[in-house]
Amino acid sequence: MKTGRVSRQQVIAVQALALVALVASWAVGSPVARQRVLHEVGVSRAVQTVVVPRTKPLTVEPLYDDAEVVSDEELAAVLAKIRPKFAKEKLKSNYVEHAIRAWWLNAKFKDPKVMSGEALKDHLVDHGQFLASWGNQIAPLLQERPDGVAIRWGKEECASVHHDHWLACLTEAGVDLHEPVFTPNRRREVADVLQEALRDFRLDEAEVEWSALAFGLWIAPQKTWTTRHGREISFDLLAERLMRGHKRFGVCSGTHRLYSLMVLVRLDDDHDILSDATRSQIMEHLKSVRDLIVTCQFPDGHWPSNWSEGEAALKKPIDDELYKKVIATGHHLEWLAIAPEELHPPREFILKAADWVIQTTTEQSDSDIAGKYTFFSHVGNALALWRKTHPSDFWMKWEATHPHVVEELEPPPKTNAPEPAHD
Repeated sequence: MKTGRVSRQQVIAVQALALVALVASWAVGSPVARQRVLHEVGVSRAVQTVVVPRTKPLTVEPLYDDAEVVSDEELAAVLAKIRPKFAKEKLKSNYVEHAIRAWWLNAKFKDPKVMSGEALKDHLVDHGQFLASWGNQIAPLLQERPDGVAIRWGKEECASVHHDHWLACLTEAGVDLHEPVFTPNRRREVADVLQEALRDFRLDEAEVEWSALAFGLWIAPQKTWTTRHGREISFDLLAERLMRGHKRFGVCSGTHRLYSLMVLVRLDDDHDILSDATRSQIMEHLKSVRDLIVTCQFPDGHWPSNWSEGEAALKKPIDDELYKKVIATGHHLEWLAIAPEELHPPREFILKAADWVIQTTTEQSDSDIAGKYTFFSHVGNALALWRKTHPSDFWMKWEATHPHVVEELEPPPKTNAPEPAHD
């Protein structure tokens, strides 16, 4: 047999055999195997667009109108504190996301120094607005992808702090699926952000709270979809991920996970997105949280950041900074406002928590609120929910009938003050 240089014909023959083998693997393989085949032949996996059955997201409405938890006057005083009075220079995306999530798109204010819901939305969806605030020295918030739009997130300057937080906040604010999104290069839509988020999702991410929330409000009653990595994701898997590990895991001492779990249960009521077994598991999980916060509430009414330790958190208190107490107390009141009564602690615990957080919020100066706006925004939203309303709806009615009740006592706070922690 002759040896030496391999002929071009032999190379082609080997490549043909390899291609045949790859095609065979495709025919009999799993979705993950098929994705590997596509990678080998240099073809990007074509992921089918997820059908979104609505142009406006679903809304999970509050269940209670309880003036004993918070009176009209108390709610107005708290909401006055969390109006989005932001300086336009170096306006943090995280602040804007929290503000629009609380105030919604329809929010209007008589004070021209307060940003309306539309102005908040424009800052998030229009690169031109972002550029005017931050200049071109930092990366854009809106990132072009071949088949969608991604949101720059993380700890970099003026990034959206959490994955899919931009999407979840605009979703809760009631944004239209076809709302224009102006990237640095072209005009897209919120739909392009949603589809990219669905394709890009990974179950092993550290934070899935906002993904679960946004996806549920958009695609229910669809229960599953497939990512670009070939992984089929279901709301059962998302719920299991949210319950995994210690209850304190996750942002804001694990309280965002509780809110997202409660949203999934409420969506399941009307759209059957969970299996019976997973729904039962969520309810048991939340009942265990209820029992923990009964045993760790402090005499003044606040819940500590280590609430998940239950009675031990009360017996051996840690030196929590005030904002951490606000986080735990406000966030627990928020998910409880959309939860059925079987998940509530005894009524006196709710009343004490509300009293504490109302007094604490109204005692803060505008500059105090400015550096911790994200945390206090949850307080305002939670208390509005306990009156079976939303901040914008309540405030616009209140301001119309009380035109002189709110006075500007301080200049608009700067929003580039350092934050103690991310929310």
